[in-house]
Amino acid sequence: MAVNPTAVKQKKDAVEASPEPQITPGNASRRAILIGSVASLATAYLVTQAEMVISSIKIGFLQFPPAAFGMLLLITLLSRGLHKLYKKWQLSSSDLIVIYCMCLISAMVSSHGIVEKWIPLLVAPGYFANSANNWHSLFNPFIQQRLVPFDVNDPNKQAVLQDYFSKVPRGSAIPWGAWILPLLNWGILIVLVLTAFLCLTAILRKQWVDNEKLAFPLAQLPLEIAADQETGGFFSNGFMWLGASIPIVVFGIKGLHHIYPTMPDIPLDISISQYLTTAPYNALSYTEIAISFAAIGFFFLLPTDVTFSIWFFFILTRLEELAAISYNMDMPAMPIYPPKLFVGYQTVGAYVALVGYFLWIARPHLATVWAAAVGKKKVDDSQEVLPYRFAVWGLIGCILASSIWLWTMGMSLWLALGELVCFLGITAVVMTRCTAEAGLLMTETTFRPIDIYRMVAPIHALGHQNLTMLAFFDNLFLRDQRGLVMTGMLDSMRMSDGAKIKRRSFVGIIALGAILSLIIATWANIYLPYHIGAARMDPWMEQQSPQQTFSDYQPYFQIGSPIAAASQWQMPTFFTVGVVVTVFLSAMRTAFFWWPLHPLGYALSGSWATVDFWFSCMIAWALKSLTLRYGGMKSYTKLRPFFLGMVVGEFGMAVLFVLLNILFKFPPPEFPWD
Repeated sequence: MAVNPTAVKQKKDAVEASPEPQITPGNASRRAILIGSVASLATAYLVTQAEMVISSIKIGFLQFPPAAFGMLLLITLLSRGLHKLYKKWQLSSSDLIVIYCMCLISAMVSSHGIVEKWIPLLVAPGYFANSANNWHSLFNPFIQQRLVPFDVNDPNKQAVLQDYFSKVPRGSAIPWGAWILPLLNWGILIVLVLTAFLCLTAILRKQWVDNEKLAFPLAQLPLEIAADQETGGFFSNGFMWLGASIPIVVFGIKGLHHIYPTMPDIPLDISISQYLTTAPYNALSYTEIAISFAAIGFFFLLPTDVTFSIWFFFILTRLEELAAISYNMDMPAMPIYPPKLFVGYQTVGAYVALVGYFLWIARPHLATVWAAAVGKKKVDDSQEVLPYRFAVWGLIGCILASSIWLWTMGMSLWLALGELVCFLGITAVVMTRCTAEAGLLMTETTFRPIDIYRMVAPIHALGHQNLTMLAFFDNLFLRDQRGLVMTGMLDSMRMSDGAKIKRRSFVGIIALGAILSLIIATWANIYLPYHIGAARMDPWMEQQSPQQTFSDYQPYFQIGSPIAAASQWQMPTFFTVGVVVTVFLSAMRTAFFWWPLHPLGYALSGSWATVDFWFSCMIAWALKSLTLRYGGMKSYTKLRPFFLGMVVGEFGMAVLFVLLNILFKFPPPEFPWD
């Protein structure tokens, strides 16, 4: 029917994507790197205070972290003020993008991306071991002493653990000596994984940015703000301030409600599940209606087929559950994830098929990358963040080195390779694609590599040593993907184009932001518990989350699978369903430009991110569809600042409430993405 339908589809998406802001070319200056370094340190500490101490407001774990955005706004305002005193003190648009990218990486690393999951994990198997779970005899004999700060041979609650959760006694010192060796050992693995992310980003950038021209909605607002430094168009736009005023007023009222409870609140999230009290509806998975102005703003920038697919497939999963309930089908839950198992394994199949689809459409580019890596073809990769030869062999080297690290700590080498290849090659790639193409503020998946393994072999056969290391590795890297650092790296590469900054210089920028945030956030996440008491800090990150994978693997220390009989046929069956449906959706999307269903929406249907944002996505889809139908691209372009303003208002208020809490103990309201 159509000539080259893939190209037509890409053109359609590119037309619906937002217009590219024009930014004066510039290079990363020394002052930008210096200011970015200070801002990165401040961002890491601010994120730790907000998420671990205040705990009711999360400003670092989103793929567009409010902490980084707030830092960009603050520095932009300061730059404008200083410009009035002395013109040369004003930062250029390129400087602002460098600073923001460093803060972006800092927020992700210091939040759920790395540190907030890492530090509590190292004390969990010792502190939460008791006579009921018997972790002392199950896990601790297989934990190498160099991986944890407590004595694995002592079943009693030790001072290093007791003081972490209840704070050190007055006059006592923090036991830093017990932490040094575990931090250094785990630090090696963390640096290898972050380097693998960077290498993978270098390999994918050209295909996703230049060839497929993905929307990268999360990169557009920082580019607008940076461009405004020289053009003056964004902050002087009345539509932007009109959009910003809505969340400012709403969250201002919600904040006052926390101080004066008699003042009416404005609820932004309603649990539908609490009203579904009769069969078969009371057996449905948790469902809520939540309104996030920031999410609506970002989703408005996306092609309508993407936004339609996200909410459509979410509702479809609930209809699937209703059908299963009606026919009395057993519906076991997916281990440690929100969906039912038969929905979760459709997601597994969808992820695997999506990676195959990405490889298929990228095969000319990947062939060029490989030819450059092995020296068969001379390729001009001087404009890439890393030379292709370094990126390919660096990725392979990081996977092998990480596998060897896990092997030396007790995991079988073949299992370590499988975990890393699945994590980097499937989960991280699809989650990054969800941010680049679907504009998800929050990345979250519904499975771990072990969920693929359990389809073909019993988990208990892996042995106690493997199960112990899997509990550590899965908790640190494979569950709770909010704040996946690779998405920040690729968004940074996209912003380097808009700011006309040499991509090669971003290697040092990203590395410096990551290292500085690792240092300050690690220090803060140890210092604060010993001075406040982890028991008084965020209960999810300090207590509940680090226990999850240990509790999940605990039953497998006994011979025999704890999986229900229904799971044995559901896992391979619905995995196959997921593959088939995704292949069909991908084929139809490639063949017909009018096809309305995007396979990413199907892959995301069971994730917690979709539970949070499906309703906001539906609102954005309806508003954009009506705008394009009755006003065309002219109306869309005119309204675009209004929706970006909603992002400015919601995230600006989030950072403001954090500062008010730190300075004046002002209680923050709940935000829809917390």
